[in-house]
Amino acid sequence: MTTAILEIRNLHARIEDREILKGVNLIIPPGQVHAVMGRNGSGKSTLSYVLAGKEDYEITEGEVLLDGQDLLAMEPDERAAAGLFLAFQYPIEIPGVATMTFLKAAMNAQRKKRGEPEMLTPDFMRAVKQAGVALNIDNDMLKRPLNVGFSGGEKKRAEVLQMALLQPKMCILDETDSGLDIDALQVVAKGVNGLRAANRSMLVITHYQRLLNHIVPDVVHVFSDGKIVESGDKDLALQLEAKGYAEFDDAAA
Repeated sequence: MTTAILEIRNLHARIEDREILKGVNLIIPPGQVHAVMGRNGSGKSTLSYVLAGKEDYEITEGEVLLDGQDLLAMEPDERAAAGLFLAFQYPIEIPGVATMTFLKAAMNAQRKKRGEPEMLTPDFMRAVKQAGVALNIDNDMLKRPLNVGFSGGEKKRAEVLQMALLQPKMCILDETDSGLDIDALQVVAKGVNGLRAANRSMLVITHYQRLLNHIVPDVVHVFSDGKIVESGDKDLALQLEAKGYAEFDDAAA
């Protein structure tokens, strides 16, 4: 097995005339959960978008390897098929498309890309039911249009359900705690923790330490002005909560 699921080397990215990522270096070994913390505007979410292949961002320097493969050379659907998953801070609503229909289409699109046969409906239904138990997802929710009229907690649970079904190698959670009350946060965190595995890695992007009480990271990174300026164990998150980001902004300057 590769020594890193995700390896980012000197990554620079810009949108229009503004450079946002200014030399990101990050290595996430198999089985580890890494957290990236930073203030608004530091570039945390941009990192997630660039890794997922969102349009409008121009990579000006650096490389990214996913399980040894050149991630930046892949189209977004190829990145997903290779095992990358991004859970959005604000999942989009798709009127007219039932959640169940979307899930099955996503699973079979990835299977096709990998040269695997489509999943038969009975097998798919069984997989959804099994994955939905831990996330308190019922059939009524699955019949509704994707994310339409969903509460914040329901949207995040639907994202984690996708993750459970797709079984990615590399999960990126972009501010998953955003808009969640404590009960919803606990349900979502339980679902995420249930997916921790020796062959799967996670990158958790957040402002606040409270999420990391529930999804305990192996390593915490501080993001400031487009790059990682400090790394440490979970206690670094507590230090940030107590002292704020000011001293790390000085380090980035």
